[in-house]
Amino acid sequence: MAQAYSPGLTVTESIIIRKERILPLKGTVLVKKGDKLTSEDLVAETLLPGKVVPFNLANKLGTIPNLVKDYVKIKEGDHLKKGQIMAETKGFFGLFRNIVRSPITGEVENISSITGQLLLREPHIPLQIKAFIDGIVVDVIENEGVVIENKSAYIQGIFGIGGETTGEIIVLADSPEDSISPEAIREEHKGKIIVTGCMVTYAVIKKALKNGIKGIITGGIDDHDLKELLGYNIGVAITGHEDIGITLVVTEGFGKIKMAAKTFSLLQKFHGKKASIHGKTQIRAGVMRPEIIIPLEFKEEELKEPQNKMSILEIGTTIRVIRQPNFGLIGKVTALPEELTKVESETLVRILEAELENGKKVIIPRANVEVIES
Repeated sequence: MAQAYSPGLTVTESIIIRKERILPLKGTVLVKKGDKLTSEDLVAETLLPGKVVPFNLANKLGTIPNLVKDYVKIKEGDHLKKGQIMAETKGFFGLFRNIVRSPITGEVENISSITGQLLLREPHIPLQIKAFIDGIVVDVIENEGVVIENKSAYIQGIFGIGGETTGEIIVLADSPEDSISPEAIREEHKGKIIVTGCMVTYAVIKKALKNGIKGIITGGIDDHDLKELLGYNIGVAITGHEDIGITLVVTEGFGKIKMAAKTFSLLQKFHGKKASIHGKTQIRAGVMRPEIIIPLEFKEEELKEPQNKMSILEIGTTIRVIRQPNFGLIGKVTALPEELTKVESETLVRILEAELENGKKVIIPRANVEVIES
């Protein structure tokens, strides 16, 4: 049987998930191998350097830079409190002394007798890393972090914004082609992750923010609504670090797009169950997709490191079209001709034949589809 390899998204009811939880700087690991964790448990912590504050001491003292050393009352490495005296001139007969006090609480980084400048550093910033998923610690990386594994239902999205969050999944849409109104969101949905069907509007997002919703899972979003939410065009940058108070996972694409039936039915099945989600997206080198992870009960012997493999295109494979026309539509591969075919752009490419969910039979360049893995 003919087959080929293609990038794909995973939508599955059961998979072994392996997550590295690593600090940006060396620090302290708070758990040990074999520990069972929940998503909210802290696994590691460190201190990030504070902001550097340049301070023109010579100017404040009213002296030349090479005389600063005669007046300073501090040294490099000293800890300071805001308002503490850092330098003082002698004045005339004890009068007209010039006193300079610290503008911050922090530390003396550097004193320069060449420029007369001080470099002060604000206090260290504590950084703590949570587990993000329920699971078992299978490896500890000394002073850096841990590796956690679990068994989960798992859905990859196309695009997302916002960081990591957890909450119960609440399916508010009646069907994958349905979309909800702001009135569907009520006070009891506070702290939940809601499923809005084929699309989410800016009005719905505003209501979700007002009601303390943690996350939204949707088939599509209008790019104008996205710009309204963020205040800028998203471009091609890495997403997932937006501080907007909510996490958004888009499963299909931009515009009003029916959520894939398998994705919607899986979310329905786990209505009321805890999920961990994030909106981190990177399309170029080092592809990163937003994820929906719903932890399942498992035995430790079931855990094993997942093997990375290429997605296979073959007869019967479920695909999603990722370019116009038919963008966002789901279908199944019916044939994989070997010969090159000339397309509208006059280029010769390998194509596939597919039948879409709406019954339409199409011929598509293989580069214009991605596999939906299960």
